[in-house]
Amino acid sequence: MKLPKSFYLREDVLQISRELLGKFLISKIDGKLTSGIITETEAYAGHVDRASHAYRGRRTQRTEVMYSKGGTAYVYLCYGIHHLFNVVTNARDIPHAVLIRAMEPVDGIDVMMARRNKIKFDYSLTTGPGAVSQALAIHVLDTGLSLTGNKIWIEDRGVKILPTDIVSTRRVGVDYAMEDALLLYRFLIKSSPWVSKHPKTFTSTQNKES
Repeated sequence: MKLPKSFYLREDVLQISRELLGKFLISKIDGKLTSGIITETEAYAGHVDRASHAYRGRRTQRTEVMYSKGGTAYVYLCYGIHHLFNVVTNARDIPHAVLIRAMEPVDGIDVMMARRNKIKFDYSLTTGPGAVSQALAIHVLDTGLSLTGNKIWIEDRGVKILPTDIVSTRRVGVDYAMEDALLLYRFLIKSSPWVSKHPKTFTSTQNKES
């Protein structure tokens, strides 16, 4: 079942980040359907989060889409190379977002391997946010796209991820965010090998994340 708009419009970006684990991220590009189980996410809490592109209400041509209603794609170019796919959440003008960092490939694996120029099937196929977007053919031009449409969407196929199956850690590559770099806003499925970076120490999501 495709996730409804109401899933994305909720206030708690951390809860949404956790609940996206086990959901299926799907793209249908040029008639080719590809998908994977989301295994790793990162939450970005808008105005108050130094790691967010929208910290202190920053609004630019690139970040304006973050102020859209939840259920919108925010895709930006990192280092001029990697197209990074984010899910905008919360109400209009509250720029929360969730970065999809990794997934376990399911549908269209041969297509994904061709897009990634892979000969050997291994974990690097879809671990890392740039790899996810390349495998699914998600491009910066897709920013602003509704996630309730028929090009890029997320489904619940009944995979159950328990709170005890989830690990929370610091986010990757946000050292510039000072104390906010220490927030446990990265979530991953503990047992999955399909994650971008395995933390040395696991911290339960049941701990206070602040």
